[in-house]
Order: sequence, then C-alpha cells, then structure tokens
Amino acid sequence: MNIGGIDIPPSAIAWKFVRSRGPGGQNVNKVATAVECRLSLKETGMDPGVCERLKALAASRLTAAGDIVIFADTHRTQQRNREAALERLGALIEHARRVPKRRIPTVPGAGAKARRRDDKRRRAGVKELRGRLRPSDDI
Repeated sequence: MNIGGIDIPPSAIAWKFVRSRGPGGQNVNKVATAVECRLSLKETGMDPGVCERLKALAASRLTAAGDIVIFADTHRTQQRNREAALERLGALIEHARRVPKRRIPTVPGAGAKARRRDDKRRRAGVKELRGRLRPSDDI
C-alpha cells in the first residue's frame, strides 16, 4: 500500500471502527462510522531519518508504543472516514519525507554594523538632550 509516497505493508496499519460523536440523530447511536487508524512505525520499514521526522511531526498522535493514531469522524460513512484518515496520514508522511534545508547562519556586514553604531550614537544624543540642565549650562 503506497501512502505518502512510501510503500507500507498492510500489516502495519490497524483499523478500529467506533461510534461517532456529535449530532446526527439515531444514526450516531446505531452505526460505528468513526475510524481510528493506527500505524505501527516498527513494522513500516521506513528510513530512520523519515521515521524520526514523522515522530516529531506526529507529536500528540504518537503513542508510547511508537504508533501513530489518527481519528476521523467527519463523514457519515466508514469508507469516507477511512479515506480521510489515509489522506491525513499520507500528508503527514509526505511532509516527513522532505529533508529540511540546513540553515546557514549569516553575519551582518561592515556597513550594517556601522549604520547600527551611528544610529545608537544619534539616539544617545537625543536622549542626552532630554536630561536635566546642569547649573554650569547657560541658557
């Protein structure tokens, strides 16, 4: 099964269907349409770098056992909720597959440093003029 551009064995995904919450009349009370999708990271065979980024992205959806749990209950049918859960899982995996660009720290140039010092001197001069007059100063 290809999810988010990675081939994942079907045994790595567990499905659980539960009753949905919220308004919906008797249908909510009778039919288990909400879906809980559980992806076992140990069984996926993913690249370790992708797996670590996926764990960081999943955050609150990650269990202590190393499973990612996605709950979908927005639609009225099991099939649509299942598709929605797979879509969200795919987006998460796709995002984790992208290697972030390494940040190169920059250093301010000589001109920027000079402008900063000039501005500091100018502000200091303005603030100095706001002070009390000394007795030696002539008005």
